[in-house]
Amino acid sequence: MKNYPNVKIVDHPLAQEVLTTLRDKNTGQIAFRKGLVKLGRLIGIEIARTMDYETVAVHTPTGVKTKGIKLTDAEHVMIVNVLRAAVPFVEGMLKVLPAARQSIVSAKRIEGGIAAPNYNFRIERNYSKISTIYPNDTLIIADPMLASGCTLLAVIDEICKANNPKRFIVATVICAPLGIQRILEKYPKIEIFTAAVDKGLNEHGYILPGLGDAGDRAFG
Repeated sequence: MKNYPNVKIVDHPLAQEVLTTLRDKNTGQIAFRKGLVKLGRLIGIEIARTMDYETVAVHTPTGVKTKGIKLTDAEHVMIVNVLRAAVPFVEGMLKVLPAARQSIVSAKRIEGGIAAPNYNFRIERNYSKISTIYPNDTLIIADPMLASGCTLLAVIDEICKANNPKRFIVATVICAPLGIQRILEKYPKIEIFTAAVDKGLNEHGYILPGLGDAGDRAFG
């Protein structure tokens, strides 16, 4: 895969341990869903690490004035929840970014047959509710799986029609190189935060080694 500087792999050992649990076919529904929540929180922390902040002064209970920081960007966050697998993932992100506003998009690729070699899926969008996105917002599209990129590109295309946020982030659990390539070739300013970039896709367009269907495994 081409080296993209705006792809951030969250390689913290705790994140990688949780990812290992998600990959295990023996992990049950409850543990899988909790794992998505944990990774959402950890990836949210990594996003927060890159946010703008300002220095502030506070008075401690001992009567001492000291300096600290305030994450100014954290007050201006919009998270787009791509249904349905992103629900627990976003739950974890909101523990780090509780002031974030939310939008919802229902989008999925239409399955069937052999997808290789082009992996150009048709995308079905049943519902979307996009709240106002402001120029000082950090916009985060959350979807645990970035495979061929077709679904996320459809979502991004819809949002980018009339919006120009301060930052545009895609937050995922795992990615395939093709999905990264397609998104960043069309939208080179987008930042991607993920726990892993896997080796590729199988003939049906599923990520390998992957972790299965995140929505099915999280919701039974």
